[in-house]
Amino acid sequence: MKILESLTEKSKLGKKSIAVLIDPDKIEDSSKLRHLINLANENCVDYFLVGGSLVTSTNLSEVIAHIKESVTIPVLIFPGSSIQIDPGADAILFLSLISGRNPDLLIGQHVIAAPILKNANLEIIPTGYLLINSGKTTSVAYISNTTPIPDDKYSLAACTALAGEMLGLKLMYLDAGSGAEKEISSRMISAIRKSIKTPLVVGGGINTPRKALNALEAGADMIVIGNALEKEPNLLIEISEKVYDWNQAIEASK
Repeated sequence: MKILESLTEKSKLGKKSIAVLIDPDKIEDSSKLRHLINLANENCVDYFLVGGSLVTSTNLSEVIAHIKESVTIPVLIFPGSSIQIDPGADAILFLSLISGRNPDLLIGQHVIAAPILKNANLEIIPTGYLLINSGKTTSVAYISNTTPIPDDKYSLAACTALAGEMLGLKLMYLDAGSGAEKEISSRMISAIRKSIKTPLVVGGGINTPRKALNALEAGADMIVIGNALEKEPNLLIEISEKVYDWNQAIEASK
């Protein structure tokens, strides 16, 4: 089953997923990466996302290859630009930054990437990417030269996601950005969840089990943990338990 099909099916059943985001720029040595891969494998992480808003290093391919050699967890590219493509991954989130008005990130980079992706044998997942204000200027907001949606404009965010769905995007990704001061609120997640039928991914600022559970309860189908694991890798154990318990409860209720 393809990744998008799996996410869609799980969403319909009310089941949740967890992904670990790895920014190649922040991998200082292979031992740190190995530890994170092993931790993810031991705690039933569903996906790895690899990429970032900048990626100044040249080890994107190396990171992906290391993961693929070590575990069977699917690897999705989370690209910051058209150069972040590697055929060694399983899929790519073909991100359209629909919360902003930068044409290069709405369609421009995609035109450059399209002929490369056509021959890359990657599952291409058309994804609506929405940046939500998190209290400070994040790397992705600065690099993309866009203004995030204000965190109290719930209807605006919901209509933006709905428009993306109507345009044919198959997945919605809400992001507070790398190093976000605060997570996306439950009210914001809930508003968007009610407006769309596509699977909903939420990332940025999820640095406690409580915040993870809040996102799940509000309607996130998949939560993404990134920066928080750099400081406290074992946080993944606690958060993955929340996801596991949730899915077990769904199974038990059948």
